[in-house]
Amino acid sequence: MTLNTPALVQFLSAIHPYDSIEPTVLQKLTAAFEVRHVTAGSEIYALEAPLDGLFVVYEGDVEIRDEHGVSISLLGPRNSFGERGLLRDGASLTSARAVSDATVLVLPAERFHQAMNEDPAFRRFFNRSRVERPKTASLATTRVETLMARAPLTCTPQTDVQVAARLMREARVSSICVADDDALKGIATIRDLSGKVVGDGLPFDTPIAQIMTADPVTLPPSAIGSDVLHLMMERRIGHIPVCQAGRLVGIVTQTDLTRFQAVSSAELVSEIAHSDSAQEMAQVTKRIPQLLAQLVAGGNRHEVITRLITDVADTATRRLLALAEAKLGPAPVPYLWLACGSQGRQEQTGVSDQDNCLFLDDSVTDAEMPYFEALARFVCDGLNACGYVYCPGDMMATNPRWRQPVRVWRDYFAGWIKTPSPEAQMLASVMFDLRPIGGTTRLFEDLQTETLKKASANSIFVAHMVSNSLKHTPPLGLLRGFATIRSGEHKNQIDLKHNGVVPVVDLGRVYALQGKLTAVNTAARIEAAIAAGVLSASGGQDLRDAYDLIAETRLEHQAAQVRSGIMPDNFLSPTDLSDFERSHLRDAFVVIKSLQSAVGHGRGMLS
Repeated sequence: MTLNTPALVQFLSAIHPYDSIEPTVLQKLTAAFEVRHVTAGSEIYALEAPLDGLFVVYEGDVEIRDEHGVSISLLGPRNSFGERGLLRDGASLTSARAVSDATVLVLPAERFHQAMNEDPAFRRFFNRSRVERPKTASLATTRVETLMARAPLTCTPQTDVQVAARLMREARVSSICVADDDALKGIATIRDLSGKVVGDGLPFDTPIAQIMTADPVTLPPSAIGSDVLHLMMERRIGHIPVCQAGRLVGIVTQTDLTRFQAVSSAELVSEIAHSDSAQEMAQVTKRIPQLLAQLVAGGNRHEVITRLITDVADTATRRLLALAEAKLGPAPVPYLWLACGSQGRQEQTGVSDQDNCLFLDDSVTDAEMPYFEALARFVCDGLNACGYVYCPGDMMATNPRWRQPVRVWRDYFAGWIKTPSPEAQMLASVMFDLRPIGGTTRLFEDLQTETLKKASANSIFVAHMVSNSLKHTPPLGLLRGFATIRSGEHKNQIDLKHNGVVPVVDLGRVYALQGKLTAVNTAARIEAAIAAGVLSASGGQDLRDAYDLIAETRLEHQAAQVRSGIMPDNFLSPTDLSDFERSHLRDAFVVIKSLQSAVGHGRGMLS
């Protein structure tokens, strides 16, 4: 087959990132590609071999295998491969062979790096490194769709002013949008009713259209918060309808701006710390989804967002402990409340249940145990009232098994390490994420160090923990797509938690175990593992980049659900992503699958 430049330009111009490159630049870039024909079964490149350049499949199928010979991708036309090795040291991190007779296009390595330096669209697509993002949310960085109230109160132009006033009173709002089949006609406010109806003595059956502000100024959801503020200041108004494609979709008020600036993790922490009951705290914690959406809109990194959200849960737990002691009296012996799971790792999002336990001083007597049963019940019930629902697996301090003296906990860990049954592996995985929340921390410090030392020295236990860490796999389909859920409520979606974030959490736990690292947070475990030599710097960076992308995609998905008035979850439809986003997300999953393969074969990380 002979391919000329016009044919290649036509082919590449339908593929990311070439479809975003200027035509004249694309013409020159295309001329640099070489065309290679590969017979079925032939090797395109070997593992750790110098790469000729970037490969693009024009025709046929190409299989990519990792360093252990495990197939990680089956690529078809329009798919690229080889970029990770080029961006590192020029040597391949995988092997590639033709499954069928194939034609591949090769952009020489030198020309690839030139394009990376010169073309922003090309660089943005192939650069997988982390990008620094703003640290705080502000009106200047937040879109109107995050600020606005959805489904604003509406009425028809014929509605009389008295009915409109009643609707506003019942909804506890200060304005009503006048619309006809979602087409905005005007807006009326409390000021209009008092000034034009009451002040001018108009009858109560006056149509709202007579006193409304017709054709009011509006903004699109894509506007930013400062646009709202400037418009309000310029026009001296306090309400701005939000319209998209001529349809009313929301409204922003001065109250919304004030609420946005007031909602911060520090504000929530302060209110919870001064609450006198779980019911009061629940009124605060119900604003957590709004906090999440605001933090995401402000461009904060995922580990910052989850840390701030977890701080709220920590404060609620400590306040409930204080309220429990106020009700039950001082604790008879020292105790320590610990969190595990996502709270223990400081990785809570908008969807969290509770996972906790109690360590008691060894001096505790049987007669004193009912006190701690009552304390655990008070705190767990309070957390449930605050939206941290009871653990489905009963991993809570209300379960007597997880409310024991330190000596019993020491026996638990020793038993799990000595006899790593499936249950022991599961429990050890959960308990290795323990983090003290409230009480006497010395009850845990020595036990943590002792357990890590024993666990890391037991090769059989480590092997079982490695095996356990491989149970959650990335949702990769062989044909360059995603393996979505096949049936049920979440059919054709992927689970960003159990098949995206959890595999990285599991890997981080294994690396911490191998290196006897005390860090509990996943990102901190990865960084500590790199520093300790458990992971190579380059391989660890790959893992961080993959984790960052998946975790941030998950938070952006949840924030979008919050903005739409939907309870946030972890299930994402790949069709909701652009081609660019799907490509990068899949590459992140491929990195994780490769790392799982490396761990499973007894190697810490890709080098």
